[in-house]
Amino acid sequence: MLTARTPDRLTLAAFAATVLIGGANAIAVRFTLRELTPFWGASLRFGLATIVVVAAVIALRRTWPSRRHVPGILLFGFVNFGITYVFLYTGLRDAPAGTTGVVTALTPLLTLVLAVAQRVERFRPTALVGTLIAGSGIALVFANQASLDVPIPALLALVGAAACLAETGVLVKRFPPGDPLVAVAFGLPIGATFLAGLSVVAGEPWVLPSRPESWAALAYLVVFASIVGFVLTLFVLSRWTASANSYAFLMSPLVSVALGALLLGETVQPAFVLGGALVLAGVYVGAVLRTRTGPAPAASEPVTTG
Repeated sequence: MLTARTPDRLTLAAFAATVLIGGANAIAVRFTLRELTPFWGASLRFGLATIVVVAAVIALRRTWPSRRHVPGILLFGFVNFGITYVFLYTGLRDAPAGTTGVVTALTPLLTLVLAVAQRVERFRPTALVGTLIAGSGIALVFANQASLDVPIPALLALVGAAACLAETGVLVKRFPPGDPLVAVAFGLPIGATFLAGLSVVAGEPWVLPSRPESWAALAYLVVFASIVGFVLTLFVLSRWTASANSYAFLMSPLVSVALGALLLGETVQPAFVLGGALVLAGVYVGAVLRTRTGPAPAASEPVTTG
């Protein structure tokens, strides 16, 4: 399924929202991991999110998925909420949020490779150039911030997470899961069950957070990162390409730095300004410019939003 459509304002607004939500995700996860073990923490997060989103689906009387959407939902739930978070939470246990931002910035490049390899998108030189420009900006931003004293297994786990995030975008294009809200409602419990099983096998203690900041971080992860963010991501993927959507992983780390300066009084280095400009230039070249200069093939299956 080859798709490339110039994004409209609603798509760009949803994309911008995923960038903002993702910017605080790693920080919130780090807060919860102070008290919770990785697999149990992720399972608790997705279990609570399942209750909320299922209630929303029932209240809004959304249509249940058709048979043709089942494969997409199963793959989305297992890869996105299951395998990805095995790697992500394992890495975040020992890696700073800044280092996580650097490593997950590999996602757009991996998405480009996987999308072309699986014939979901055509190879476009501008996409590769844009990815390299934006990636250089991220490297510049975190050059003097990311800790180098990070265990190798943690770094490898984060690379695995980036690969899974990239493959999730490609799978959603190949096997559309339908209504984003319904897809998330069915996908979350798949991931929660898988992670809970791993937690039992690993012998992790099942305890609840005791600190207010841990509960606040968990609430953010449940409502915004697990529900709103993924619903918006599926919406964007239904209207834009997988590689273009993946540029959110290059921009979100910049939001993390900006939030640190705003909320924690951290100094914004000149590298942030220059690196941020490079990221925006790379996103424009790789995700926007190429869709405006080339013909737009037929778009993928639209996603119900109402």
